Amino acid sequence: MKWRNGCIGLAAAVMLAACGSDEPEVTTTTDPAEPEAMETVTWGFAIEEIEGSVQYEYAAHFAELVNQKTDGEVDVRIYTYGQLGGLTDIYDQVQSGAVDFAFGSGFLGGTVPESQLFSLNFVLTDDEWTNAQVLNDPAFRKHPDLLDSFRERDLHPLAVVPEGWQVWSANQEIRTPEEFAGVAIRTMDNRLLRETYQAYGADPTTMEYGELFSGMQLGQIDGNIQPVFAHQEMDFYQVQDYLIFANQAQFIATFMANKDFYDGLSDEHKTVIEEAVEALVPYIHAVQTELNNERLDIITENSDIELVYLTAEEREAFRERSLPVRDTFAEMVGERGTRLMQVLLDMVDEAQESTSDNVESAAEDAMDEAEDAAEAAADEAESLADDAAETMTE
Repeated sequence: MKWRNGCIGLAAAVMLAACGSDEPEVTTTTDPAEPEAMETVTWGFAIEEIEGSVQYEYAAHFAELVNQKTDGEVDVRIYTYGQLGGLTDIYDQVQSGAVDFAFGSGFLGGTVPESQLFSLNFVLTDDEWTNAQVLNDPAFRKHPDLLDSFRERDLHPLAVVPEGWQVWSANQEIRTPEEFAGVAIRTMDNRLLRETYQAYGADPTTMEYGELFSGMQLGQIDGNIQPVFAHQEMDFYQVQDYLIFANQAQFIATFMANKDFYDGLSDEHKTVIEEAVEALVPYIHAVQTELNNERLDIITENSDIELVYLTAEEREAFRERSLPVRDTFAEMVGERGTRLMQVLLDMVDEAQESTSDNVESAAEDAMDEAEDAAEAAADEAESLADDAAETMTE
């Protein structure tokens, strides 16, 4: 505005001189043009969960990192579950570009069938940190088959976020497939999950998430499958007698962007996003671990619910029944999804072998240290004995 006002003053002086004004000639000076204020860009991020959840903590930290890395140029606005509608509404809006980022989990299988890979049971390791590293290894996260499966649906995958083990709840103890027989367990509207629990002998039943508490309370549903934090947040544990840990699968969400939005970003902004998602892998692993542990403490402190942890032998019985479901997945998604499944299985095997080698190496090192300590102790004892013998001789 100073530049504009200076121009107006100069023009007025010229006009007065041209009209023969007796006023003395006026010389005006202007301040250097002030830099325009930086325009803030807002990116919309829709999540499937409420404030305080794993997805919310991820989105909030992502927003903080992006804002810092862009020196305030970019703000990320978070839309919690319900603000933009239900799950399919969220997926529709990120596909259309109405929001820029979103999380997608089990229901995403209806939009991206290949994403049902994350619903397969007994595919990952027993170690959650190892799983988080494998799923976010560029060899998997940026694999062409994963990218293409999302990009064909106007989406671009950015990160894979495990949110904790999927835990069964029921009004009876379940340790074997035979004890699962006839149990009406709620699953998402996902063919792969239905076939998995049919293989376990259960009766998979689809029910809206918002109706689940009353469904269990009224006996319409016998059991449920959720991460621990969801059992606590929604008070599901209040109407169930057992929480059963089989470590059969983790609850996994995919962080994704609208394809056209992502493709239109500058290289600098793509780098900011990449650095943020890499930094978030250890961060969100720690968050989900702490959150699920805290919520489990709340559950046990506020109820008489019994915790059941399956043994390796008990888990193996369920694992064997889950294997044919991999063929179902291959049939559903075709060659591309099948290749992607094999990539993940191979990476998991490699991670397990590496972990096993590390454990074995650590055990060998411990044994060597123990042997060295024993030899040193024996040498010291022998030396003390010799000293004592010399003293007696003297």
